[in-house]
Amino acid sequence: MQAERWRRPCLEVVQRSLQRLEQRHFSTCSIRYASSRAIRTEDFPCDVIRNFSVIAHIDHGKSTLSDRLLELTGTITKREKGVNAQVLDKLKVERERGITVKAQTASMIYSFQGTQYLLNLIDTPGHVDFAWEVSRSLAACQGALLLVDATQGVQAQSISVYHIARERGLTIIPVLNKIDLPASQPEVMAAQMHSTFGIDPKDIIHISAKTGKGVDQVLEAILTRIPPPTASSEAPLKAFLFDSSYDRYRGVVSLVSIQDGILRKGDKIASCFTRKKYEIIDIGIMHPEEEPTESLQPGQVGYIACNMKESSEAHIGDTLHRAGAPVDPMPGFKPAKAMVYAGIFPVDSNDFIKLEESIKRLALTDRSVEVTRESSTALGQGCRLGFLGTLHMDVFRQRLEDEYNANVIVTAPTVPYKVVYQDRTVVVSNPTDFPDSIDSGSKVREIQEPVVSASIIVPQEYLGDMMDLCFSHRGENLDHRFLDTSGSASRVMLTCTLPLSEVVTDFFDKLKSRSSGFASFDYEDAGYKPSNLSKMTFLLNGKPVDALALIVHKSAEQEIGRAWVKKLHKVIPRQIFEVPIQAAVGRRIVARETLSAYRADVTAGLYGGHYERKLKHLNNQKESKKRMKRVGNVDLPQEAFYSILKT
Repeated sequence: MQAERWRRPCLEVVQRSLQRLEQRHFSTCSIRYASSRAIRTEDFPCDVIRNFSVIAHIDHGKSTLSDRLLELTGTITKREKGVNAQVLDKLKVERERGITVKAQTASMIYSFQGTQYLLNLIDTPGHVDFAWEVSRSLAACQGALLLVDATQGVQAQSISVYHIARERGLTIIPVLNKIDLPASQPEVMAAQMHSTFGIDPKDIIHISAKTGKGVDQVLEAILTRIPPPTASSEAPLKAFLFDSSYDRYRGVVSLVSIQDGILRKGDKIASCFTRKKYEIIDIGIMHPEEEPTESLQPGQVGYIACNMKESSEAHIGDTLHRAGAPVDPMPGFKPAKAMVYAGIFPVDSNDFIKLEESIKRLALTDRSVEVTRESSTALGQGCRLGFLGTLHMDVFRQRLEDEYNANVIVTAPTVPYKVVYQDRTVVVSNPTDFPDSIDSGSKVREIQEPVVSASIIVPQEYLGDMMDLCFSHRGENLDHRFLDTSGSASRVMLTCTLPLSEVVTDFFDKLKSRSSGFASFDYEDAGYKPSNLSKMTFLLNGKPVDALALIVHKSAEQEIGRAWVKKLHKVIPRQIFEVPIQAAVGRRIVARETLSAYRADVTAGLYGGHYERKLKHLNNQKESKKRMKRVGNVDLPQEAFYSILKT
């Protein structure tokens, strides 16, 4: 009886603790995936399949709309109403910054008028740096939702992705989002879409992805307007590889779109590009997490894992076929071309091996990053990386810090230049490899720099500021046209040609500040053009610091040189001798700051006597400092590099 009396309160305490833990778990977990029976892909022929993407400018609500579509089809369920989970934004950096970096895929099953449909949603990023991800995603689709913010209207990236979708022959469904906001102007924005894209305002669906209003109409439009894929189960297997990632246990996991034929677990396949053969180990669909199935049918999109151990073997745009039954390869992709280069070095030089391994692992999940080794006399061993843009570079750096606990120094970003010699042309992305002087006696004929065709959409009152900004960054061929003439809301699209080196510095920050945040910016590659460029080096006590070398335009030499020597003057620790800090172009010094020396009070212990007694000590000190300046070295500490280059 005594034991029973004690046991009952203990059991109640344990039960209450379990209930509290369960409630805490449910409150922190805002989403759970809907339980469903095993999915039979055989039940979904081509006529009930819809493959589509969501395309839009950054922050127009793509990820939120994707969440609502997943909810409405029962793929996921909400535990707490009103919580925005961003299911397809799986990376930490995506959730922190509120942007989509990596395109994701999710398959949904939806019943409409008594028929079950398989909807394959391929999410896309919205920032200009990730335009390669957008074109890759659209290749596996037959339609796209063009999402426009009802408060901001058509933006630069909206126009860019619209034309990419049209070139690929996709069916466009126009959607106007955020109509629940007080600042929304649905009628005005619909008129903008009509004047910019020629879209009939009657075809535009008005929704609020946040509240779910009107999203059911989007689902109905996907089923009725977007055509099903044209594929045959009788034809030889043909699968289009449009994305890949790396799993440490299974190797390379590829996302494929089945164009013809049926792909089953255990099948032997081959690559049109590498001619290598593989065996399918795992196969399935993304629902939105991996859901294993027995096969992938014609027109379906899913993942495959085979005995492919090197990520370099999974070529984006490759065509896979059954081993021994070759097919004509589909038109692939041009490889992503790096637009911005930067050196990444560990803060502690002993961590280089660990950093290099982390970079290689992270690069396996992002095929557009170029990686080569680099060494610097000031920073030691490091890696030279090529990126699609400055945001891409910053996201990669943050993922290194978040996912691999790396502590790194990133050098100033540069762009690839073409150095045309008498007999050859060399592409130079590292300032240390740039020729020191270009004169009549050198073998260099000319220097070419990359340029871009830029588009800026801005309210009319900021047009003058934007034109001034473009001219100050060496913009050429300026032109503008009015997108609409709706009174105070009139907006202008400004186009010009800009050097890429001007874009990757502080151009975007100035664009936003001068337009009070209203301007949107987009650009695309426009080739190379000759330019008057030179290499700027920085000297400490007459010795160059290679990690700080820059490539600058002749017109900006004085300004950049003065700004950088002032930066260095603030961060370099004082020495016991005077240190000149100089910016040099060739043999010409364009800017200088002098770091004053520490000076010991050598006359502190002298009392009385003639003044020549003190002068003798001061002259001895002066001579000693001259000798130290001749033989002394100025070591720029890693902390100084970090404080200079972090901005």
